[in-house]
Amino acid sequence: MATFFYELVHVGIYKRNQGRITRQVTFASVVAVIALGLLRLGTIMVGQRPEYQFGVPLLLLVFGVWVSYRLVNVPAFADFLIAVEAEMNKVSWPTRGELFRASMVVLILIFALAFILAGYDMFWKVLLFWIGVGVT
Repeated sequence: MATFFYELVHVGIYKRNQGRITRQVTFASVVAVIALGLLRLGTIMVGQRPEYQFGVPLLLLVFGVWVSYRLVNVPAFADFLIAVEAEMNKVSWPTRGELFRASMVVLILIFALAFILAGYDMFWKVLLFWIGVGVT
């Protein structure tokens, strides 16, 4: 636990040139979540003195940005993000044409399955009504 708190006040960047994109995206995402929460806090604090209504969320935002920045540089978490970026670079992404064809197959199968299930539903509704079970 002491190592974690040391990492929060440490100013260095762990493995500076590795996993840069995933760290930046993770940092931005965490800051965005914190900012949205603090924006909501500011709206809840309407009617308070201005130094409280704006000062408290602003101080919490500054603290949240610092914790987020340090979080992506904690060695265990940074190593995970570095490994994620390395694996994402190995992925074979489909071309635009392949993506379009695969999406069309999925959409056609979804609609076909919906029609088949609607047919089964109507069949059982008529059958159960005919034998008197589904009378409403």
